Amino acid sequence: MRVFSQKDAAEFVKTGAREFRHTRETMITPGARDVFSEASVKIVFTNGESAPVSPETSALSADDARLFSSPEAERLKKEICDIGRRMWMREYCDGNGGNISARLAPNRFLCTPTGVSKGFMTPDMLCMVDDKGHQVAGTWKRSSEIRTHLAIYETTPEAAAACHAHPCHAGAFAIKGMQPPPRLIPELEVFVGTVGMAEYKTPGSHEMAESIKPLAPQHQSIIMGNHGVITWGKSVEDAYFKMEITDAYCRQVILAQSIPGGSSIPCDEIEKLLEIKKSMGLPDARYGLKPAELCEVDPWTQMCGQRGCATPVTPFNPLTPDAPTPNPAEIESLVQRITEEIIAKLK
Repeated sequence: MRVFSQKDAAEFVKTGAREFRHTRETMITPGARDVFSEASVKIVFTNGESAPVSPETSALSADDARLFSSPEAERLKKEICDIGRRMWMREYCDGNGGNISARLAPNRFLCTPTGVSKGFMTPDMLCMVDDKGHQVAGTWKRSSEIRTHLAIYETTPEAAAACHAHPCHAGAFAIKGMQPPPRLIPELEVFVGTVGMAEYKTPGSHEMAESIKPLAPQHQSIIMGNHGVITWGKSVEDAYFKMEITDAYCRQVILAQSIPGGSSIPCDEIEKLLEIKKSMGLPDARYGLKPAELCEVDPWTQMCGQRGCATPVTPFNPLTPDAPTPNPAEIESLVQRITEEIIAKLK
C-alpha cells in the first residue's frame, strides 16, 4: 500500500489537476486531505466495480455524508474494528477472510472492506452500502460478501448486525455438510438456538444470498456448506457472541464423539430452557412446539444419520467399557454356533 503524504498532495496540487483519483491501495494521510481541501481538489475513490465512489454519485449524497460521519456511525465503526480484532485473535479469520456489518439506518449498512485482515482494521477503512449492496460512502472497497449480510437484513428486521467467519470446529461441520445436533448443551439452546445449514454456493454470489434468506428468520447461526459460519444479533457484539458459542459447541460435539455412549437434554427440560429464553426476549422458531416435536430425533442418532458420519456413537456397556454392545442377531448366531460345536464333541 502506498502512503500519500502531505508533501505528495502539495506536489499534486501544483499540477493544476482538480480531481485526485485513487484505489484502496493508496492511503491518504490527514495532512494530505487538508491540502486537497484547501486547494479545492476533489478526492475520488475508484472501487474497481462501477463509477467512482464520491459524494456526488448519489442523490442522497449529502445525507449519506452526514450519516457516515455521525456519532452513531463512528461508534459502530469502532465496535466493528474491536470485534474484528477479537475474531482474528480467536483464529476465526485466516488471511483477510471474514466480514462484519451493522445496520446504521433502514437502508444503510456499515461493512468491513475487502482484502483486509480483520485483526488490523481501522475505522477509516469501513464502508457504507445501500440495501442493494451499492457502496455510497467510504474510500475502501466494500466486502464482496455484503450480499449475504443483506439477505439477513431483508428477511429479519430484528437483525442489527451480522458476522461471517471461518472458525475451525464449526468449519469441520461445514466441510462434512452436517448440521450440529441440538439438545446437548443449555447455552446453545438459550443463546443461539438450532444451528441452520445452507448448501454450498459461491461466496458473495446472488445464489448464496438466496440460500440464506429462508434460513435467517429461523436461525441466528447458519453454517454455510464448505465455507464457514454467518451469525446475526441485536448488536455487533451479540452477533459475534453467537459465533463464539457456535464454534465452542461444535468443538464439544466433535470431542464427545470419541467417547462411548451419549446423552441429551430431556424434552421437558428443553421446554424450560425455551421459557427462560423467551423471558429474555430472545427469538426462537421453536416457541409453541410440543415436547414430542422438540425431541423428535435423538441428537446422536441425527449425527450419525447425516451424510459423512464416520464414527457412529455406540451405547455404553459397563461390563466392557471399550467394546460396543453386540446386537441380538449377533448374540443368537454366536450361541447357535457354540451349541453346535458342543453337540458335535459330545457325539
